[in-house]
Amino acid sequence: MSDTDSHEAETPSLRTPIVAVLGHVDHGKTSLLDKIRGSTVIEGEAGAITQHIGATAVPLDIVSKVAGKLVNPDDFDLPGLLFIDTPGHHSFTTLRSRGGALADIAILVVDVNDGFQPQTEEAINILAQSQTPFVVAANKIDTTPGWNPNPDSPIQGTYDAQSERARSMLDQNLYELIGELSDAGFSADLYWRVQNFQNNVGVVPVSAETGEGVPDLLTVLMGLAQRYMREDMEIDVTGPGAGTVLEVKEEKGFGTTLDVVLYDGTVGADETVVVGGKNEPIVTDVRALLKPRPLAEIRTEDRFEKVDSIGAAAGVKIAAPDLGDAMAGAPVRVVRDREIDDVIEEVEAELAEVEVSTAEEGVVVKADTLGSLEAMVSTLKEEEIPVMLAEVGDVAPRDIRFATTADEQKHRTILAFNVDTLAEAADEAEQRDVRLFDSDVIYQLIEEYEEYVDEMERAQQQTVLDNITRPSRFQILQDHVFRQNNPAVVGVEVLSGTVKNNSFVAKFDGNEPKRVGTIKGIQEQGDDVDEARAGTRVSVAIDGPTVGRQIEEGDELWIDLPEKHAKILEQELSDDIPGDELEALRMYLDKQRKRDPFWGK
Repeated sequence: MSDTDSHEAETPSLRTPIVAVLGHVDHGKTSLLDKIRGSTVIEGEAGAITQHIGATAVPLDIVSKVAGKLVNPDDFDLPGLLFIDTPGHHSFTTLRSRGGALADIAILVVDVNDGFQPQTEEAINILAQSQTPFVVAANKIDTTPGWNPNPDSPIQGTYDAQSERARSMLDQNLYELIGELSDAGFSADLYWRVQNFQNNVGVVPVSAETGEGVPDLLTVLMGLAQRYMREDMEIDVTGPGAGTVLEVKEEKGFGTTLDVVLYDGTVGADETVVVGGKNEPIVTDVRALLKPRPLAEIRTEDRFEKVDSIGAAAGVKIAAPDLGDAMAGAPVRVVRDREIDDVIEEVEAELAEVEVSTAEEGVVVKADTLGSLEAMVSTLKEEEIPVMLAEVGDVAPRDIRFATTADEQKHRTILAFNVDTLAEAADEAEQRDVRLFDSDVIYQLIEEYEEYVDEMERAQQQTVLDNITRPSRFQILQDHVFRQNNPAVVGVEVLSGTVKNNSFVAKFDGNEPKRVGTIKGIQEQGDDVDEARAGTRVSVAIDGPTVGRQIEEGDELWIDLPEKHAKILEQELSDDIPGDELEALRMYLDKQRKRDPFWGK
């Protein structure tokens, strides 16, 4: 796949820019890619467009056919565009190549009627972090009420042909979208109004359904790449290959294979490669390089054909021994005429860039690629949630066992981003009481986890509150003695806090509380009740004292608080009890601390 033929031998070869497509789940990423593929297949002779592993190559002559008058191929010397088929989600933009994002440029697909959605915002954040230039495809313009489609035509022509009503409705949606981009910190405008694409984001109205605006989208991508990225595309076409693992997959007849995007140099069958692994770099020999068969040859059993070598930029499947521990997102390097230890060091250095620091105590994080793992861990760090283990790969039984070693219940948790949970791991999680959260939106995962922790802490507080003696102050009413003793039955007014059955009653003698008895019954308007709140008048049966000796009419009585309970209430639960109860607690503590300044501290 060398491009040298079209250039003088002394110029370095220019590789194809790598384009990632991202956006919210229902906004049409896949159908847009399908449209680009489909229209190029129709325009070109079958086979002019090549399907790679995990990627689609659209050569320049096909781009200019689809774009029509918008593109003059003589203005470009880049060979075309390589669209990456992200593995079903956007976390792919966090895949890296030598410290940068793997994609040179991105398309952010947004449903023009729906605007920004959670995954759109997440994708925007990742694009900003990785500083990947992008254009916005404002998709589904054909769903504008009254829209009259002009299939596959450039946007300005089809826009002018619409009714005024349809145009103004579309304009409204486009301006709202430009506003949302502005809120996210990006200066944006419709692409034909953008002078400088380095400072402004171009918005391209498109329809993945009718193909309207697709010529413009290809034109803008081609123009951006040619104008701002041409130097980055200069590679030594014969150098040792460098790439990034998209996915690690089992393939019938080949065992574990790697789907790789090669962004530099070449790789040949039988060459030695170094691949980033879970514990250490893997050194292995390529057994076969595989590409998908052309559509015309799908008759055969084999979906792949073997090739002897392949050059950047391309998607290729590598079959080799010992790939069991390879990770999505990890670097792949061809050794060729270099020292193997130097190449291992290079791979280790790139893996070390992925900062995933872990703590002694915390949650377990699993993600589909190194990039998304890094994004997860940095977001958790911002939220001050500690991480005990962070790894790429599906949730396996060993992860569950690891989670059970956490000291705190709230950390016996696994946050799984865009990976599967093995059946036996799910069973084990249930048996061992480990909570599993999974989602393909990072912020959603973290939100769900935080809600779970809040709920758990509320429940724990409630349990503590239910088992703790609560403060209360109440007064014996004048002329309300119904029985003097065994038990004494008196009418009281609850001044603050909650009087509960079976609580000990104390009376202060100066600052010294003396226990006088136990509440054995509470009646409110003739009905038995378990407790009485501040502001109510009830009759209480107090076992122990005799009215006229230990207690008198008009006496102020207290629920007798154990020192340990008073301490927990003051230090941990003061936000969880009503204001009047807090007042009773403070008065009680004041009295006790006049006698002993350290009481309840």
